Amino acid sequence: MNAASTSSAFVAPKPLATSGAKKVYDLEYYLKGAAAGGICCSITHGALTPVDVVKTRIQLDPVKYNSGLIGGTKTIIAEEGAGALLTGLGATCGGYFIQGWFKFGGVEYFKINAVEALGDEKAWALKTPIYLASAACAETIADVFLCPLEAVRIRSVSDPDFCDGLADGFGKMLKAEGIGGFYAGMGPILFKQVPYTMAKFAVQGAAADSIYNATGSSAANPPAIGNLGVSLGSGVIAGVAAAIISHPADTLLSMVNKAGAGGDGPIFTRLGRIAGEVGMVKLCTNGLLPRCVMIGSLTAGQFGIFDTVMGALGASKFHFHDPNSD
Repeated sequence: MNAASTSSAFVAPKPLATSGAKKVYDLEYYLKGAAAGGICCSITHGALTPVDVVKTRIQLDPVKYNSGLIGGTKTIIAEEGAGALLTGLGATCGGYFIQGWFKFGGVEYFKINAVEALGDEKAWALKTPIYLASAACAETIADVFLCPLEAVRIRSVSDPDFCDGLADGFGKMLKAEGIGGFYAGMGPILFKQVPYTMAKFAVQGAAADSIYNATGSSAANPPAIGNLGVSLGSGVIAGVAAAIISHPADTLLSMVNKAGAGGDGPIFTRLGRIAGEVGMVKLCTNGLLPRCVMIGSLTAGQFGIFDTVMGALGASKFHFHDPNSD
């Protein structure tokens, strides 16, 4: 095969100007980003399972669990043993690995292709809209896969006797409610996760830029705390903001997966009944503090682990490039 036929048989991926250097973002890069996303989400959500168990119990039964994160933890341990704090661990790790795969990998895919379509100059000016749109698209896809696992997790947390593990929970829910039972919370999970993820990536990007600007540094020339320190610091800020924005929908998601919640009828009718019974103030505040602790820590850990895994896999992480800095 001659050189001409070889070049026509394979077209190299188009390089993008990011962080002042020409880099190629191809299928291998996206797979590494997806793998790093799955790993970081699985580890962080799994590690914070005890906090999530207490938070969910507070949302589902605020009368009983009315003494905050520490008091709720003590109540659960006293009544059910320390092992109860790991309820739903399998569903959590599995579900969020899949979600992280599509979320982080999807955000990388959508934002890089937006830059390719717009060019560096327009993309730099539209960083925030690109973050928001990329996150919304990626999270919507991810939630299709997350919703069934989240339904099993919440059911097992609200009723510790419901199942013995993830497979048992899936089987029981499928038999009792059919496929539709796994997606009863799809509406609220989208209302929760899509705004959460949009805020998470947009705020983290803005916070990271602010840290770099304040220290007179950049991703290519990091400050004394390093890029990892920037990821962790901006991740905490992004996590708290995202937690506050998405908390009402998170409470609804927890409550609608409780057996019998909201009575009979379509999902949005049930959600309306629950919201009316609980009230907006409680939807916004029940379990908010533990969720801010959880999501702030979780988001910082995710961005830190994501960057670390990407480096370990030999992937040079995408950064928006300011064309005026050349």
